[in-house]
Amino acid sequence: MRKRTSPDFFLEQARKKTVAKGWLLGVTLFAFSVLSGVVAKAQNGEAGIQAATDQVAGYFDTGCDLVYAICAVVGLIGAVKVFNKWNAGEPDTNKVAAAWFGSCIFAVIVATVLKSFFGV
Repeated sequence: MRKRTSPDFFLEQARKKTVAKGWLLGVTLFAFSVLSGVVAKAQNGEAGIQAATDQVAGYFDTGCDLVYAICAVVGLIGAVKVFNKWNAGEPDTNKVAAAWFGSCIFAVIVATVLKSFFGV
């Protein structure tokens, strides 16, 4: 094994750094060439954006219904949790009930506001 103070050690370290920099430069140039080719082919972006907008608008109602269903399941689980705390006589039942109720209301309002915000 070479000592850390020998000239060969420093030459080997410099060679490793040079190879690493060359590899990084090669990867960067490859990524640039691939991305510039993609950008050159995507000249008509407005039609693509309009198609994406139409597809997202088509799935928006289904997504909102899914959010409502998730809210219902989470609401039932929270209600059972609050009921169990209430029957056990735990002192923090009011805090848990308020948090559960607030989160249910928040989730429903968010889904409704998103629907009205996007005009769907």
